[in-house]
Amino acid sequence: MSPPLSIRWADLLADAVNRPGLILEAYSRFHGYSLGNQAAAIFQCRIRDLAPGPIATLQRWNELGRRVKAGEKALVLCMPVSVRVKEDEAIRRSAPEGGAPRMRTVFVWKARWFVLGQTEGEPLTESVGIPSWDEDRALESLSIRRVPFDLVDGNVQGVSHGRTVAVSPLAALPAKTLLHELAHVLLGHCAERGADRPDLPKSLVEAEAEAVALLCLEALGLPGAEYARGYIQSWYGAGKALPEHSAQRIFKAADMILRAGRGQAQPGEALRSAA
Repeated sequence: MSPPLSIRWADLLADAVNRPGLILEAYSRFHGYSLGNQAAAIFQCRIRDLAPGPIATLQRWNELGRRVKAGEKALVLCMPVSVRVKEDEAIRRSAPEGGAPRMRTVFVWKARWFVLGQTEGEPLTESVGIPSWDEDRALESLSIRRVPFDLVDGNVQGVSHGRTVAVSPLAALPAKTLLHELAHVLLGHCAERGADRPDLPKSLVEAEAEAVALLCLEALGLPGAEYARGYIQSWYGAGKALPEHSAQRIFKAADMILRAGRGQAQPGEALRSAA
């Protein structure tokens, strides 16, 4: 299903890469949602001249004693929907006799959310703080182990193999390097020791990992985002958009890292496809 308003993950990623501070604002305003939906919400607020703020469905605003103003149009976010497996798929993987029909989850764009500025009514008193992010908690939640850095090449800042990462003690920006290496693991770039995924060119592998690092750095307000932007351009070309599927994977991996560090991790599986 094509997203309304011509929203594409690649466009949201390009917006985040080219607008310093955008993801930090989105993360602080909409931290209860996935990073991809945060980017989608802040993107729509900007093009529709809406003040970013708390976001909720019509039903939730009503529960809070507020109503959506007449004529306001909902924001579009991506949400999971369970659908029945088609007959041809069911034939290949038939359900046990008497069992429930097979279901699978797909992600679709739905127009159901409104920001505070689109509503009126009782003053909003709820205030939820952003959970702190912890590096060690992220590693543990993602089942990724940090190991000593043992390379002698001074030009290498970090490495990742299997489900291990190592950061050079001489790394100029150790947090950025760690996030970059975590991205390699989560994106499935290093399923075998010493080898990136053979189906992706090196330029795309590195651009994907650095884009994940950039999103996390921006969200957490950590130093190094400006260097990440330059790194992405050097690997994939200035002004050249990353593929749509890569953009999906990037948002998913960054969201996993952020949730893991907040103690809200998803299973630490390598990403074969993005939601």
